[in-house]
Amino acid sequence: MGVEKIKAAFENGKKAFIPYVMGGDGGLEKLKERIRFLDEAGASIVEIGIPFSDPVADGPTIQRAGKRALDGGVTLKGIFQALAEVRKEVQIPFVLMTYLNPVLAFGKERFIEKCLEAGVDGIIVPDLPYEEQDIIAPSLREANIALIPLVTVTSPIERIEKITSESEGFVYAVTVAGVTGVRQNFKEEIHSYLEKVKSHTHLPVVAGFGISTKEHVEEMITLCDGVVVGSKIIELLENGKREEICELIQATKQKEEA
Repeated sequence: MGVEKIKAAFENGKKAFIPYVMGGDGGLEKLKERIRFLDEAGASIVEIGIPFSDPVADGPTIQRAGKRALDGGVTLKGIFQALAEVRKEVQIPFVLMTYLNPVLAFGKERFIEKCLEAGVDGIIVPDLPYEEQDIIAPSLREANIALIPLVTVTSPIERIEKITSESEGFVYAVTVAGVTGVRQNFKEEIHSYLEKVKSHTHLPVVAGFGISTKEHVEEMITLCDGVVVGSKIIELLENGKREEICELIQATKQKEEA
């Protein structure tokens, strides 16, 4: 469980496809069902968003999904309960994407305890600056839960090295400036940025934010160790287009075999 489980998703040159689902969008039964589907479809890790009223890093699709979850009365406690139940059926690693406020409001120690009960392997906190990560990092390390770092196109090399040297799991390389969402194409500078990140860390590098098409997946997966697809997955799940999700996962596997 934990850090080792995430590590295993990248072993032997495996390329990771990491879909994002909003916890409680459509209810908690739907969350469990979606995790089962993504596990069966061959996803490597599933990222579960914790709905929050002020989601500064999220684009409109994820914001709407979070609002639907909150409007439906979903709580962090309920999400943990649902994850603990579905964990008995699936082996796929769970990574939570949460803002800092819900963690502190819930209680840091209680949050980590519930992560362990629910079989959570890693967490991403997009609004937690590296300089302040001691708020939670030591407790997570003790619990063997990876605190996954985010780096951006504008991060200087020294900062990338510093952030990633003390991290575990994988590096989440944000591939666009701004919020999450669907993008049409990626600039050449993204290619050199990903190469830069890869050459300055011992961890697998995963690209995320704006990846939405099979072509995006194929392009990004040749440059790094995995991709996170968020807004597009939410859109496809909402519209019942699960076959297209399977195609995105397959695109990752094909590049792995190439």
